[in-house]
Amino acid sequence: MAEDFYCDEVFSGRALIEKVDETEKVLAYHHTRPFWETHIVVVPKEHVDSLLTVGNDLLIELIDVAKKIASKVLQEKGAARVLTNLGDYQDSKHLHFHVYSGKQIR
Repeated sequence: MAEDFYCDEVFSGRALIEKVDETEKVLAYHHTRPFWETHIVVVPKEHVDSLLTVGNDLLIELIDVAKKIASKVLQEKGAARVLTNLGDYQDSKHLHFHVYSGKQIR
């Protein structure tokens, strides 16, 4: 996987995505290779390494979008999880949140 999939593939337009929500600074879309039946990624449009380096204003906007998406998933599926990773658990070195529900499919 690319060091920064979001800057390299998503924001360059090389990866085809299905948008779920978008603000000036945040994009939410269906994961291109989902791990769960419902799997949405929430990512800042500017490069931010991780949760440990994000500024408070952008973090609030990210959480607001993740909250909106999680609420919709909860309403539709009856359950939702919101996850972010750090260090070796973070495949793409660009802050992102996963909002997911359902059975693991891979």
